[in-house]
Order: sequence, then C-alpha cells, then structure tokens
Amino acid sequence: MQFELGIAQTKHPSNGDVVGLAAKMAKRAKHAGVDILVFPESLMTPYETDPDDFARLSQPLDGEFCTAVNGISRSNSIWILYTANEFNPHGMPYNTAVLADAEGVVRSTYRKIHLFDAGKNRESSKMSAGSQIAPVVQTPFGKLGIGICYDLRFPEMARKLALQGCEIMLYPAAWVAGHSKKIQWETLLAARAIENGMFVAGVSRCDRGYIGNSCVFAPDGRLVAQAGSDEELLHCTIDTSEVEKLRTYMPTLAHRRPELY
Repeated sequence: MQFELGIAQTKHPSNGDVVGLAAKMAKRAKHAGVDILVFPESLMTPYETDPDDFARLSQPLDGEFCTAVNGISRSNSIWILYTANEFNPHGMPYNTAVLADAEGVVRSTYRKIHLFDAGKNRESSKMSAGSQIAPVVQTPFGKLGIGICYDLRFPEMARKLALQGCEIMLYPAAWVAGHSKKIQWETLLAARAIENGMFVAGVSRCDRGYIGNSCVFAPDGRLVAQAGSDEELLHCTIDTSEVEKLRTYMPTLAHRRPELY
C-alpha cells in the first residue's frame, strides 16, 4: 500500500491564527496529493505560555479549536494529526494528539504520557500526564501509532505498538535545540524504525529554540525525507509493503525472549 505522507513543519504564527495556518498547510498538502498531514507538538498553544494562561487557553476536544481543525480535514478530504491543549476538569491541561480522518471524524486521541522534565524544562508544571498509550489505528493506508516528542526516548512505547502491528509511528514534537540534540533526534527516530521494522516520522516545531529538521525513516533505517530548519511542507511516498518485507527478512520481533528480559 502506497500513500503520501505530509509533514507540516511550522512555527506558531505571530498573529496567533493557528487555524488559519492549519488551513493554509492543508490546502497546500491537498494540492500535493497528501493523504495524511502531520503537524508539530504545541500547535494550539505555545509551550512557552505562562502556566496560568496555558490552563486558561485550554479547550475540550469538542471545543472551537479541534472542531475547526477537524473541519479542515473534512473540507480538504485528508487525514490530519495535530496537537491540542486539552482542558482537564481535574487539574492541569493535557498535551493531546488528535487524529481526524478525511471526513473530519476523530479516529484517535492520545494524551502525552512522558512529560519533559529535563534541563530547565518542567512540562509537569503546566500539564498533566496521560495514563495510557493509544492503540494502533487502522487507516486506509496502514496501521498508525502515535507518540509525542519526549515519548521518542522510551523504546518500550514504540515496541508495544509494533507488537500490535504498527507500520507507521508518528511523533509530533517540539524538539528543544541544544548540544547534540539534532543528532539525538535523528538517531532516536532511526533507531525506533530499525528496531521495530516500521516507518517512523518525527515532526518538530521550528520556532526559535527548536530544531525543526523533521525526518521520515524507513524500516531499514534509511532516511526517506528531511526538512530544514524553517517552515515548510515536506511530503514523501510511503510504501507499507516494505514493513512486511523487512520483518520477514529480519524477524527480530519474532525472536524476542521477553521471559528473559
């Protein structure tokens, strides 16, 4: 099965019109023949927002923001994976990924389970952690798994989804710039692809302080596509038949000895 994967590497718009940005990117993606378009983490509300304002700006998943982006999926007849600052009636908001299909119907939601409390960053000071991994989603173009940014550093998550049959792992991200961070980003994405025999795409914000450089890796670790450090729409053809071929040739999933680990 072949399909066109689109990467919307974006910055938070200076005028705050995120819905307008999403609509513009989706229209461009539609003209490019994209089947599914992936936006970065912190799409709805910038991470840098003060904790009180961050909570105040959160919305339920049936609120104005998600309703608008789901409508963009429907009007362009493409699937969209995006992130929302989800209102939590019991505490701080969730960092939530939403997958809408080509009719604007939400097919999956995932609340980020690993919060980035490293260096000077303390995500736990403004958001709540999710409590479960979203199951693999069956789509017309393959079986999708969803993680968010820091989740990439936890191989157990991608492995669990691979064992459920995941063929394409998608990571919306806001990968913070810093010493060796770009090589870590590329290496971790490639590692998740190689060790699980699946396609892996990482889509990072490219605002100041973030690396951009969104990447797509094939099941054998080949770099399929890579963006630069500024805003762009990147797209590439994915052939999911490569997953079965690779897993047959290199059956590491079948050779696991979990009883010994």
